[in-house]
Amino acid sequence: MHTLLILSSEQKTYRSIIGSANPPDLKIISEPSDECDILLGDPSLIRRALASLPNLKWVQSIWAGVEPLMDPALKRDYILTNARGVFGQLMSEYVLTYLLARERKIFHLRQLQTEKQWDDSNNGTLRSRTIGLLGVGSIGADVARMAKFFGMTVRGYTHSREESADVDEYFHGDSLMEFAGGLDYLVNILPSTKATHGIINADLLNALPNHALFINVGRGSAVDESALVEALTQNKIAGAVLDVFQQEPLPKDHPFWETPNLTITFHTAAPSLPEDIAGIFIENYRLYIEGKPLKYRVDFEKGY
Repeated sequence: MHTLLILSSEQKTYRSIIGSANPPDLKIISEPSDECDILLGDPSLIRRALASLPNLKWVQSIWAGVEPLMDPALKRDYILTNARGVFGQLMSEYVLTYLLARERKIFHLRQLQTEKQWDDSNNGTLRSRTIGLLGVGSIGADVARMAKFFGMTVRGYTHSREESADVDEYFHGDSLMEFAGGLDYLVNILPSTKATHGIINADLLNALPNHALFINVGRGSAVDESALVEALTQNKIAGAVLDVFQQEPLPKDHPFWETPNLTITFHTAAPSLPEDIAGIFIENYRLYIEGKPLKYRVDFEKGY
């Protein structure tokens, strides 16, 4: 018999979905206990509970990002798996929303309506625009597919992998500035690692055309925030859309709130939906009890 502890604000929903699947030999509990060997939940809550779970063998994160569990001071004598394969459509919807809003002048037209001004000038189109994806994992591949549907040219910057057929050109290593040159849109989807920290810096922003729009749905740690404020304030780039930040919630005195041409959302681009995450857990649980390798295992050294 295995004992599953669920740590989430949506604990009841997870318990209902998992219970209805009738996974064999699984007892579900709501409070930390020595008998717990499996844990499903929010990494920030998991971090607080680790020390009180001496028999823990496997943790399934409900997030893609597992930064709260990467502290070397925390125990690592368990298998850690994260959520993958369920965020691509949601992220793609978010990114394409802002690309289309910009090309179709949605916010501008709304302003004209409030001012009772008629403007029948042509809109833009995504066709033949160039989008650069920082990171082309499963989420990046979905964004690339949607971009190709709209007739865009797709560039991908990755560590080494070149698995998406929807990317027209790949860049690696020292070719970051070449990758950025001529982009209409730059989208960050990279995980948080030592290598990605501050990768969107002054040099990269200066390499973009001044009409470029930057979108961050990856991690806030990837952005040099002061450099981005400067780039937007000085019109070095046309705008930015940020869903993630170095500190969340964003402090009320943060300059981003008043930075021109900056749109802020609140880490809501791709929420962890229980019906999606529970499916990942159930599939992994079946592999677990069969003694087979689990899907989406995290490397503690790499951070993803």
